[in-house]
Parts: sequence; C-alpha cells; structure tokens
Amino acid sequence: MHFSLIIPVYNRPDEVDELLESLAKTTYQNDFEIVIVEDGSTVPCGEVIQKYMAQLNIAYFYKENSGPGDSRNYGMAKASGDYFIIFDSDCIIPAQYLDEVDKALKQDYVDCFGGPDKALDSFSDIQKAINFAMTSFFTTGGIRGGSEKIGKFQPRSFNMGLSRKAFEASKGFGNIHPGEDPDLSIRLWNLGFETRLFSKAFVYHKRRIDWDKFSVQVSKFGKARPILNSWYPEHNKLTFFFPTAFILGFFLSVALLLLTFDYFLQLYMLYFFILFVTSSIQNRSVRIGYLSLIAVWKQFYGYGLGFLESYIKVIVLKRQPQVAFPYLFFKK
Repeated sequence: MHFSLIIPVYNRPDEVDELLESLAKTTYQNDFEIVIVEDGSTVPCGEVIQKYMAQLNIAYFYKENSGPGDSRNYGMAKASGDYFIIFDSDCIIPAQYLDEVDKALKQDYVDCFGGPDKALDSFSDIQKAINFAMTSFFTTGGIRGGSEKIGKFQPRSFNMGLSRKAFEASKGFGNIHPGEDPDLSIRLWNLGFETRLFSKAFVYHKRRIDWDKFSVQVSKFGKARPILNSWYPEHNKLTFFFPTAFILGFFLSVALLLLTFDYFLQLYMLYFFILFVTSSIQNRSVRIGYLSLIAVWKQFYGYGLGFLESYIKVIVLKRQPQVAFPYLFFKK
C-alpha cells in the first residue's frame, strides 16, 4: 500500500520544518510520498522543503487561497498513492506512526480513519492546557483523547486517513470550515463507507493558538454543528447540546446563588476542582492545571454560545447557513 501524506499549509514554513524533520525519522520501511499544498501563502515554505528533498519523497504545489478543505482535495487529486493520510502543518509525527497505521489497516481494513492527538513536553504551558481541554475525557474532547466508546468515529482532519476509493466517491471535503471533517465523515457513511479510530496512530498537535484565537476557533466549532445538524438531521445527538446546557446552567446557578440556593454552583465547583487536579497530575504542573480551567471555560463558553446562536438562526429561524455565517464558507 502506497501512502500519500497530504499537508496543506498557509504561511507556516517553521511548522513545515518541524513536521518534515519528524517524518524524516520514521521507522516505516516502505515507500511513501509527501504532498505539500501551499494555499496562497505569502510566506512560502519552498526553501524549507529543499532541506529534506534528499531524505523524503516530496511533491510541492502552490495554488490560490481557497481554504484547507479544498487544498486537501487538491493534494489528493495530485497524489499517486492508494491511501491518503492528512495532517495539519502544526503536527509533529511520532516515528512509529506509519507503522501503526499500516498494521491497523492490514488487521481490519477501513476506508477512513482518525487518530488522537497528544502534547509534547516542549509545548508551551498554554498549548498544554488547550490540549487538555481538547482531549480530556472530562471535556467535549473525550473522543479525541482516545475513547472508543462510540459506534462511529468522526475523524478530524489534523490526523485523518482516507482511501482513494472513498475520496473519489465522496469528492472529498466540502467548503465549510470548520466542520468539513464531520461533514465528510457523514457523507462517507451515507455512501456505505466505514470510519474508525486508530488509537495508537496519534500525532503531537501543537495548536498554534493563543487565548483569543482559541476562543474564536471553538466559537466557530459551535456554530458549525447546527449547520451540520440541519444537513444531516439523522445524525443529530443530544450530546451536541451539552456545552450550551453547561453554560446556561452555570449562569442559572449564579442567579440561584442570589436566592441563597448554592447546590448547583457547588456541583460546578466540584467539576472544576476535578479538572484542576486531573490536569495538574497529568501535566505534572499546578500552573498548567490552573490554565486548563481557563481553557475548558473558554471551550464551553465559546462552543456553547456559538452553538446557541447558530441553532437559533439556522434551525429555528431557518436562515441559509451561507447567509447567516458567510465566514464559515470558503469560495472555491
């Protein structure tokens, strides 16, 4: 099986350098190619790529900016492999990654898989805190953290595999962003393909974001979900409402405190205490434990209120998603 690694990039030559350096250390012995798609960058990574041309089989393309989904499609259309593996440019790949994917596909083949993400010790404290919020079992990131307790896994495009057959049948990613990866997963299911979590095929996801960027990102995640629910109501789940219920419940608990009823607020405090202890132990740092509380709050607040706004506009008021949230859609 010939793997093609698809990596869209936008103005991040430093990230591409780290990613290619990690891939140069792979223990995988078979042939594979790397397809890098420069998505309209003004700071290209051509010079970085030249450093690794003697070590790695790299194909490098430049195109006008049209978003990560379309850039992944472009790379898959240009690739020569039978199976595509998609990474974000801010990922660092463990040496054994391709061996784990190869082993999992040979044991029980699937046309689409996703893998979890972890943090390296070299990441900043804020990056580690955000990683905790996005991957912890105690937050909405439980599935990304490696849980396999669901029937169908929706891969995320920072670490995702897709067969050529599935790509050609589905036409790849749509133009919504974020939300293009669950959209693709659902379309694949409707076409009869299966998806699965490969828990051992993890990447180190650097998440190049500060608090403000993180808040914007999770708000967009929340806004995208009701749009997907409107497109695919058969895949709607009550759990999608959890962050909104969490935030509204917190505000209600504060209001009840004015009436000297503090039971619900105590439950919230207990939850945050569990988060603090878990993150502090997991990251061996009380500081990261504290920062994780900020990250989780921003995650729930941004996603929850973004979901509520989108739910009202798209589900209740029946507005067209492209009109209600034009910034969530790239023009191809």
